[in-house]
Amino acid sequence: MDGKTENPMALALAEAEAAAARGEVPVGAVVTDADGIVLAAAGNRVEELNDPSAHAEILAIRAAAAKVGAPRLVACDLHVTLEPCPMCATAISFARIRRLVFGAYDPKGGGVEHGPRIYTQPTCHHAPEVVGGVEERRAGDLLRDFFRDRR
Repeated sequence: MDGKTENPMALALAEAEAAAARGEVPVGAVVTDADGIVLAAAGNRVEELNDPSAHAEILAIRAAAAKVGAPRLVACDLHVTLEPCPMCATAISFARIRRLVFGAYDPKGGGVEHGPRIYTQPTCHHAPEVVGGVEERRAGDLLRDFFRDRR
């Protein structure tokens, strides 16, 4: 997993596809360092681990923090296929992620551009730079197809 990737969102989408193949909601996340080196990549594992906190973002942040040996990822970026939920948005803040890049917007469950808008709250101690809508169509299609096939 070490090495610079030209498109971290493509890797996050591959993680989302792998999550879908495992029966998980197709969300993938990748943490890169300041040089664009991939530190960690993960897909949702909520069902597999019977863990409501096993979202792709949380798993990728945990793995990246373990790799660098620090709880804060100050010079790191997180690329995720779906707007993070409030839990993940808060974890991103606690990890001091430099930049959050996400794909599809989540009007129902998002916590960044929707819902509680975690980074605009006065209790939020760190707000990353946020870039939304990257590969939005592909990320959204993955989610729509997954849930359509479930119905």
